[in-house]
Amino acid sequence: MKKILIVEDEQDLRDLLDNYLTNEGYEVSKACDGVEALSLFAKNKYDLVVLDIMIPKIDGFGVCEVIKKQSAVPVVFLSALSDEASQLRGYDKLADDYVTKPFSMPVFLRKVSALMRRNDTANTSGNDPLCVYGDIVINKDTMEVLVCGKQVNLTVKEFDLLLTLMRNPGRIFTREMLLDLLWDYDSLVDERIVDSHVKNLRHKMGGEYIETVRGRGYRIAKKDI
Repeated sequence: MKKILIVEDEQDLRDLLDNYLTNEGYEVSKACDGVEALSLFAKNKYDLVVLDIMIPKIDGFGVCEVIKKQSAVPVVFLSALSDEASQLRGYDKLADDYVTKPFSMPVFLRKVSALMRRNDTANTSGNDPLCVYGDIVINKDTMEVLVCGKQVNLTVKEFDLLLTLMRNPGRIFTREMLLDLLWDYDSLVDERIVDSHVKNLRHKMGGEYIETVRGRGYRIAKKDI
């Protein structure tokens, strides 16, 4: 059974999320502040974290930062902060999704399902679990990424983005295409989320492994990079 950690200081919403997610077949843990959230996360293995931002003790941005330094578990921000700056900051903290309050529960549940499905796909082997392109080696079974022989820790979304590009060498993906492929049910998400994830990938990988095609989109760079 998939396990989800809900971090929300409003009890009514926390219980509502618990009821809906439990009815969907998930096992749910709940925390009402950042310290409790990190304590639970350290003691248990979760498949997804649903995280409010304005929570006591340690805010959601801080909690997300700690989680992402030690794990690739998907994190979904669920916040009343709907301004662009807050959303971009959330994605800069490597969140995998950002949902603003008020929100549609059916759409939210679809988002959760999509992240779970994508995470399962990333961890499921095909005929060959290895995908190799130039200096980059991806193991789809373990989600391990090696660049020039050194391990690089990626979030689920970053992993999916890199794998998509590597599986299609030479193909240019527009931002719209990548949004459709990797952000299910997120038609209202700003296209700059793609730019943010590409920026993070480049920083972590230490080179221009992803090429920007001006006016068109992105593709994996040639092997002689």
